[in-house]
Amino acid sequence: MANVFSLCNIPPWALASAGFNDDPQPLEIGTVRTENHRFFEQLDAESSPQRRGEMFNEYMSVKFQLHDWNSHEADARRSLRNSYVRFLRGWSVDSNSVEGAVLKGWVESRLGLSPTFHRGRLLDGSEDSAMPYALDRMKGHARTNAIHSQLDLLFEFCQYELARRHPGERWVDLFRGTFDAQDYELVSTDDVHSATVRMNNLSSFTSDRECAWEFGSTVWQVRVPVAKIFFFSGLLPDSLLKGEDEFLVIGGEFRVRKLLF
Repeated sequence: MANVFSLCNIPPWALASAGFNDDPQPLEIGTVRTENHRFFEQLDAESSPQRRGEMFNEYMSVKFQLHDWNSHEADARRSLRNSYVRFLRGWSVDSNSVEGAVLKGWVESRLGLSPTFHRGRLLDGSEDSAMPYALDRMKGHARTNAIHSQLDLLFEFCQYELARRHPGERWVDLFRGTFDAQDYELVSTDDVHSATVRMNNLSSFTSDRECAWEFGSTVWQVRVPVAKIFFFSGLLPDSLLKGEDEFLVIGGEFRVRKLLF
């Protein structure tokens, strides 16, 4: 279920709906773009995606003092060292990790969409089922320097890059493989191969249809709004998530088409 709190320009109930995916609108997180307008103006003057990714890493390093961690006390060093890069890498290993909880928590905090799964289903609302997520999220935040603010900028940069690289495109066809398709919340069924299901508030997809079969016996093809892409392989120059052509997608209700092997 969607949380009532949001820093996004689109209300949670609308963002979570299949209707939003049918007619997506640009998402904005607070005033992140305007507060960092000089950085984005510098990006406008650079034609190379590779260099723009380097500029982003450099800007983040300076803005959040990530380059200076070695000069601080031990606890501060750990906090500075565990940047957005650490959490993206942690997600790529295990989305149910501490790092995964922090990324799901960012979606919940900024967009108002609560997770439906973390080490188990969270839909029943019980404290016992939610405790692992809450503990992992708390542990992750204890290690970081303004991680939500870092992720705000990462999302805005991702959206900027998608607009630069694919001007005018509103959707991209992606694929998700799963071994537990029966455990997803089924919103509606159109036919034997098509349905609307509720995805976790942040989920991994791939642009490689064949690769999706490596992650499950059921593969869904989904038309994903560009506005809901939080991160994608190739966004940054340090090979994060590159091996699987991976996309991290903000959740809600998605119309899916089941593919035959």
